[in-house]
Amino acid sequence: MFFRAAFNGEVEKVKKILRENPSLKVNSPGYFSDTVLYHACENGYDSIVSILLAHPDIDVNQKDQDGKTPFMTACFNGNTSCVRLLLQDHRVMVNEPSNNGNTPLKWAAYHGHHDVIKWWIVWTRDGSGNLETDAIRKAKNRCMTEVVDLLERFKESPERTRYQVRVELGLVDEMAAKMFSLVVFVSDGFLQVTQVIQCTTSPAVRFFAIACQLPLELQMVLCYRVAGSCKEIPGRECEMAFKELARRM
Repeated sequence: MFFRAAFNGEVEKVKKILRENPSLKVNSPGYFSDTVLYHACENGYDSIVSILLAHPDIDVNQKDQDGKTPFMTACFNGNTSCVRLLLQDHRVMVNEPSNNGNTPLKWAAYHGHHDVIKWWIVWTRDGSGNLETDAIRKAKNRCMTEVVDLLERFKESPERTRYQVRVELGLVDEMAAKMFSLVVFVSDGFLQVTQVIQCTTSPAVRFFAIACQLPLELQMVLCYRVAGSCKEIPGRECEMAFKELARRM
């Protein structure tokens, strides 16, 4: 029933099943070792993907029998909205290869999914050194000119291309506004990083979960501003939080 509801994109039914069955095994594999999250990503059901990502037991990287992750199938099928959701989840392994060595980026390039690659560039922390030459070759072989141009620009100048893509997608102002709100909340005491960092509901966790999504240059400004805040931020919790932020940068 759960598989069928997710496969058919029945959002309300999926919610109802999860609500009434708190012990439901959300990672149970189907016939081909594919999961409910895998099917939601394959079919572009972003609402269901969002629901599943919020489930405490979800395995975001569980593979099917061919070694394909949910993120890979979203890239393969060009489901941009699902790709965006997954990229914003730090648990997702965005470059995980399948059994035959193909990666999500290679499949996106092969099929000419230009928008998917744009979001990959925006959200991943990888520099051009981790850009597979194979991805460019696959796009060239398929005459995906737009994709080839984007990947070659990124390989030559990762930070400049990432910034240009953020501008194209309208993310620069959005991220700047998000950073500003964080600075204001912390500096003025509306959101104080005071609780133990391991507590999943603490302001510290919420704060740094948002902060780690910002571009590197904005993270640096944020760290500088928070460090100079007159508000008390307990040393141990703050130190642990900043270490986690640095690990993700």
